[in-house]
Amino acid sequence: MANTLTSLIPDITEALDTVSREMVGMVPAVRTDTAADRVAIGQNLIIPITPVATSANNTPGVTAPDTGDQTIGNVTVSITKSKHVPVRWNGEETKGLQNAGTFSSIQAQRFYQGIRALVNEMEVDLWTEGYQSSSRGYGTAATAPFGTASDLSDFAGVARILDENGCPTSDRQLVLGHAAIANLRGKQSVLFKVNEAGSADMLRNGMTDRVQNFALRHSDAVGIHTKGTGASYLLNDASSAIGDTSIAADTGSGTILAGDVVTFAGTSDKYIVNTALSGGAFTIGEPGLIAAETDNDAITVGNNYTANLAFDRNAIILANRMPALPEGGDAAEDAVTIVDPVSGLVFEVALYKQFLQNVFHVRAAWGVSAVKSAHIATLLG
Repeated sequence: MANTLTSLIPDITEALDTVSREMVGMVPAVRTDTAADRVAIGQNLIIPITPVATSANNTPGVTAPDTGDQTIGNVTVSITKSKHVPVRWNGEETKGLQNAGTFSSIQAQRFYQGIRALVNEMEVDLWTEGYQSSSRGYGTAATAPFGTASDLSDFAGVARILDENGCPTSDRQLVLGHAAIANLRGKQSVLFKVNEAGSADMLRNGMTDRVQNFALRHSDAVGIHTKGTGASYLLNDASSAIGDTSIAADTGSGTILAGDVVTFAGTSDKYIVNTALSGGAFTIGEPGLIAAETDNDAITVGNNYTANLAFDRNAIILANRMPALPEGGDAAEDAVTIVDPVSGLVFEVALYKQFLQNVFHVRAAWGVSAVKSAHIATLLG
C-alpha cells in the first residue's frame, strides 16, 4: 500500500510555529517508560520497590546468621487512557479550501491542535498525580513562591524535604506555575544579573537551566487545589508513631481530600494527603509522620493553594504508546508517526477513508503513576 501520509509531514511541521501552545513542564520532567508497549488498557506494568534495609550486630559463630530475606514491594502503572482527536474533511470542503490555497495550512494546524489537546491532558494528569502523591509541603498557601527579592529560601525549603526523605540528588526537577516563574524573572536579580548568576540565560531567555540542583520547568498545568471541607477533626490513635502513613481521625465533620495539606497540633510539618478520608482514616505520603503524635491532637486542613512540584525524575512515570491495533490491523488506510517538538512525545496520525469524506485520527494511549511519594515535595503557592 502506498504511504499516503508521508507528504503531510512538511505541512504539519510548518504549523508548529503558528499554533498557540501552553507551557509543558511535567512531561519532560518525569520518567517515560517504553515498557508500556506490552501493556493493554487495564493491565498493570509492575515496578519493584525495595524496602528500607536494617543492620545487625556482627556476632562470631560457627555459621553465618540465617538473615537477609526481604519482602520486595511494588507499585503499578496502568495504561488508563486511549484517545484521539478527529480531523475530518469532505470533498466539497477540501476542494473549496484548495481553490483558496489554504487547505494545506489549515489541515496541518488542525493536526497540531490535536497534538496540543492530547499533550495538555497528559500534562494535567501528571501534575494531578504528582501533587496528590506528594510527601510534604513547604511555603504559604495563596502566596506565590519567590516573591521576596533576593530570597531563594523556597528552593532550600523543598530541597530540605527531599534531602530528609533520602531523595537522590542526581536528577531533581522543579515544575513551577506562572506566578512562581514571574517572581523568579522579576524579583530574583541574582538569577538574571550576569555577574552574579554566571549566565545570561534568565536575562536573555526568561529561563535558566538549573538552580540549586533543580532543573527548572514551567507548566501551564500547575493550578489551584481546592481543599476539602473538613473541620474539627482529632487524631483517633493512642500512639501515632514516626513513619505512620495511615491517620485515623474522628469527632470532626466534612471532607479531607487527596492533595489537602494537613498539620497536627504541636508540630508545624505540612503533610500532603494521598488518599481521602474514608472509613475514619486518610493516608499521607511516605515517609509518613516525621514526629510522633498523640491521641486527640487537633488536625488542621490547610487553605487552597497552587501546587508547584519538586521531585526526582523517577518518582513519577508516564507510560505512553500508540493505541493498540487488532491482529491484522484495522480499517485505517495508512498511519504515520509525528514527534511533538514541544513535549518530545510521539503521536500517530491515521487516515480512515469514508463515503465522500476522509477522517484523520491524531491519537495516543497513556497512563501515569507516582511510584515514590517520598521523593516528591510540594512548593505551596
